[in-house]
Amino acid sequence: MKSSDLVRAVKPVVETFEELGVAYYIGGSVGSSVYGVARTTIDVDVISNLNEGHIDKLVDRLKSDYYIDGEMIREAIQHHSSFNLIHLESMLKIDIFILKERLFDQQAFDRRKKELLIPEEAVQFFVASPEDIILNKLEWYKKGNQISERQWNDVLGVLKVQTENIDLKYLKHWANQLGVEDLLNKALSEVKSIF
Repeated sequence: MKSSDLVRAVKPVVETFEELGVAYYIGGSVGSSVYGVARTTIDVDVISNLNEGHIDKLVDRLKSDYYIDGEMIREAIQHHSSFNLIHLESMLKIDIFILKERLFDQQAFDRRKKELLIPEEAVQFFVASPEDIILNKLEWYKKGNQISERQWNDVLGVLKVQTENIDLKYLKHWANQLGVEDLLNKALSEVKSIF
């Protein structure tokens, strides 16, 4: 996937969210590429506080350029799960996760920050903080039986690049709360960071 495809696929969704007053942030491998080592991906993870009152307008504004299913969105909102959109021109998949009520997820949402997804494209989007990217990736890695090299390398990449900027206290606190403290310690020792 080309960098320009990523911005072209994500920008109309984000603009529609902003018009509707829907808060969001980008996470996943796109988020880890912003703070760590860039890698290609076939989808974009977006976390949002979308509610049922937004569905009709969202579908109406995006249906000409995306595969979008209102019923799938309604179900995702009711179950605090996810649904996807497919940008028809690039076939890029955008997974929209509904914000969970768990305290960690709420804090991660509050800590999002505006960043460039791609340096050569001067468009900023809300992205999860580097610490929250790491914690989410460690959770996914653990849930996936610790076999995903991609997830692990994303964690290491963010830790290596962001060594000077990481809020280690926040990271260790939530790693403990989320049950991934052992994985965080392993990652920290692997990057042989200055922590």
